[in-house]
Amino acid sequence: MDRPALADFLTRARARLTPADLGLPPGARRRTPGLRREEVAQVAGLSVDYYARLEQRRGPQPSPQLLAALARALRLTQDERDHLFHLAGHEPPHRHGPLGHVRPGLLLILDRLHDTPAQVVSDLGDVLAQNPMAAAVFGDLSARAPRERNLLLRWFTEPDTRALFPPEDHHDLARAHVASLRAARTARPGDRRAAQLLEQLLATGEEFTACWERHEVARRRSGRKRLLHPVVGPMELECEVLAAAGGGQLLLVHTAAPGSDSASRLELLRAVGAPAPA
Repeated sequence: MDRPALADFLTRARARLTPADLGLPPGARRRTPGLRREEVAQVAGLSVDYYARLEQRRGPQPSPQLLAALARALRLTQDERDHLFHLAGHEPPHRHGPLGHVRPGLLLILDRLHDTPAQVVSDLGDVLAQNPMAAAVFGDLSARAPRERNLLLRWFTEPDTRALFPPEDHHDLARAHVASLRAARTARPGDRRAAQLLEQLLATGEEFTACWERHEVARRRSGRKRLLHPVVGPMELECEVLAAAGGGQLLLVHTAAPGSDSASRLELLRAVGAPAPA
């Protein structure tokens, strides 16, 4: 339990809210912005004294049930809720399922996305499933051993993987990969797979080590990707990142703007079925 960080996080989360955010009356004039401790305690259903001790760095370790109530009272996002649990020394409510198993519902979605590249990726970057279009764009990984399908290991060890992206984007993509790994590893304290992956990556050389030492944290987010496909040429794709229920697995869907050159090249690739290097 990190009492100083927990106290700071609670104080700042309280300061950004107003009584109206919680459906409370405005009350008397306030000397400082944000909610009062009494209001947070009231909505969370705990004593004012107990909550005050948490913000004063001297409270006992909160239970998971109390943390969940605080997260609701402070209107925390899911990422913020998970952060709150970690600061208090608890695992967040969701649990990572067996990463080698993709739920049937996700596989059904992959089958339906017949004209759009899509793949299921673990929070550690392991590619768990691809549809044919994803194999054609990013390379068919079906013949590889599970541990050889990791996005980060491929990025930092295989030149063909980098060749799919413009050189001027490489630095930012490397940082994004590493920031995502740090977020996932922090959420998996004591996880053997996460520790082994980090050890492998640290052995790849100075580039990964330099990115890791920046201590940047960011989960995989939606955004635009520029590609240099060896068969159909350059493309710009929008990547939507959808989190599967239960955490630990992400659905990455890539689309091109209708009527664009990239859309035409995706359609050509679908007809040709030519895989990128894997």
